[in-house]
Amino acid sequence: MLRHIIGKLSGLYIGWRMIGVSCAIRVLGGGLHAYGLSVFFLPVTQELGLTRTATSLVFSLARAQGAVEGPIAGYCIDRFGPRPVIAIAVALAGIGYLLLAGVHSYTMLLIVYMGIISLSYQAGFMDATMAVANTWFIRKRALAMSITSGSIALGGALLTPFLAYAIHTWGWRTASIGSGIAFLLAGMPLSLLIHRSPESVGLLPDGAPLEEKGDKNGNKEIADQISPNTEYTLRETLRTPQFWLLTFATSFRAICSSAVLVHFVPIMVWKGYNEPQGAFYLGIIAFCGMPTHLLIGWLGDRLYKPWLMAGFMVLGSVSVYLLFHGTQEWQLWVAVLLFSVFEGLFPVTWATVGDFFGRKNFAKIRGSMSFLYTWGSVLGPVIAGAIYDETKNYAALFWILFITCWVTAALYVMLFQPKPVAVRN
Repeated sequence: MLRHIIGKLSGLYIGWRMIGVSCAIRVLGGGLHAYGLSVFFLPVTQELGLTRTATSLVFSLARAQGAVEGPIAGYCIDRFGPRPVIAIAVALAGIGYLLLAGVHSYTMLLIVYMGIISLSYQAGFMDATMAVANTWFIRKRALAMSITSGSIALGGALLTPFLAYAIHTWGWRTASIGSGIAFLLAGMPLSLLIHRSPESVGLLPDGAPLEEKGDKNGNKEIADQISPNTEYTLRETLRTPQFWLLTFATSFRAICSSAVLVHFVPIMVWKGYNEPQGAFYLGIIAFCGMPTHLLIGWLGDRLYKPWLMAGFMVLGSVSVYLLFHGTQEWQLWVAVLLFSVFEGLFPVTWATVGDFFGRKNFAKIRGSMSFLYTWGSVLGPVIAGAIYDETKNYAALFWILFITCWVTAALYVMLFQPKPVAVRN
């Protein structure tokens, strides 16, 4: 049986192996950084004597840094391939977390977190890995992107609980050193396994042999989808209403997502739970992330993606309501499960970008979107922190997030497929 399994794996399309490597890299980034932020939040705030607004500002400025770097990162990924960008990001994350353990002032926190840890996190862990999925797949693009995106949540489920335990047992500084070592010892070898494209190994997207590109029986659909008429340049993309509708919708969704994720443990403490309980429910969101991503990815390859996203944004508003106003344990569980579905929409957005604008300039287009939508990730935590510092509760935050969910759903409903480039011109 083992030989049979090995035989199956040896014949597996190499694109799925690239997805596996990308997922492993994202597991590290998700568990130790993306979800780890909420676990580090209160200990760092308390030990350095900061307000929640001040701490939120550090994390938010780091996201803003990713936004500014987006167009440059997109150009580098399209020009040089994803591997060098990923390797640089992993190295900086490892070195940065080692240095974070020695931070004793707000100024040094800003320098280390923004100048090293987050300098290329967005480009390497997020943009480059998603470009891998877009390059290697067309027919199963949404599924490939959902698996890639869901690995962030898988990292939260697998690694964040250990990170929380380490912080609770040995302190956040020791946990930071452990995170840095993990990035360097595990992340660097993984980054070297990434190949640039299916064409570089003699294949088409989804695994068809390159010499069969014009085969009328099997590959016409793929050949049509990689023809020049489906490839938008960045300039052509910026002239379409679809780009701007997607960007604004993604920005508003990022406000909701970042505000809840960064402040999740503090929100749970405000509701009367303790920090380990808050970390536990954050881990549930992460644990449910992979199955919900797979479900949404499967649906995304079969349904019209913008309307699918609109429907799940409505469910996101229900999650926000139950998280803030639910008084029963079951309501909190429903809120957590629905929020994991809400988080699963991000890869469908990028699959939509690939469907609308093609493969060739995907990273540049994504980077340009990141330059704009990441400011939503910047504003979300800062708004949440400012509301708490001013009112000592999160009640007012609910209305902001609830309304934003419905506005985002409306923007998705307005989306439609753009015309092929040749027809437009």
